[in-house]
Amino acid sequence: MSSITESLPSLDVGNVFDRARNRLSRALLYIGGISELGVQTIRDAIRGPLESQLIIAQFEQIGVRSLSIVAITSLFIGMVLALQTAYSLEQFGVKLFIGKVVSLSLVRELAPVMMSLMVGGRVGAGITAEIGTMKVTEQIDALRALATSPVRKLVVPKVLATTVMFPVLTIVSNFVGIAGGLIIAVANLHLTANWYMRSVIDTVKYNDLASGIGKTFFFGFAVGLIACFNGLRTTGGADGVGRSTTQTVVMAAITVLIMDFFLTKLFLLAF
Repeated sequence: MSSITESLPSLDVGNVFDRARNRLSRALLYIGGISELGVQTIRDAIRGPLESQLIIAQFEQIGVRSLSIVAITSLFIGMVLALQTAYSLEQFGVKLFIGKVVSLSLVRELAPVMMSLMVGGRVGAGITAEIGTMKVTEQIDALRALATSPVRKLVVPKVLATTVMFPVLTIVSNFVGIAGGLIIAVANLHLTANWYMRSVIDTVKYNDLASGIGKTFFFGFAVGLIACFNGLRTTGGADGVGRSTTQTVVMAAITVLIMDFFLTKLFLLAF
């Protein structure tokens, strides 16, 4: 018995507290660094001039090239939501309200959050990999040597593009998701398309659209900022780029979900 006890690792309480303190310190430094980059990005965007060609290229990269993933994801989310909702409502004999449930769920919550998670993972990983590769190959240092601000040249166009395109993609996601629900309502539930669409129009109000789409401005800004910050702090060659990319995907998803809770409470109070 004594030999087994001796073989067990001893719990060093001081070491545990040291690790916890170091983790907290790194987390606070990370938040501080992102906040500083965010302030500098907003300041440079306001001061201008903005590089229109770079911004248009980012609109195409972030917005247009994400349309396929948004359309496919939203279509099947709307279809699955309609199926599950119809199964639940049929027990109470009120499956006629399928349009109300599907549209309200999509517009207020599912479309903004799912779109931000899907597009944020794709876009965030791409931005971090691009800037991180430039960082480890010393292209960022070359920009500074040429008296060019990396924030103005790289960060501002990307963050501005994510902030603008996330709401646009959310609008597309709303339409496609509602169309997916329409397909199930007509094909499986034998409702008329006119009844479904009238139910949607009567249910969705301005404050629902404002709440759902308004949150994505903040989601887009946060995802773009996290991706750029992780790219700018990348070290360690190709391995470092991989670590930064993974960190961006995880942090972007967590940030979107946390912000969604607080923004939902804020918009509920506002509207």
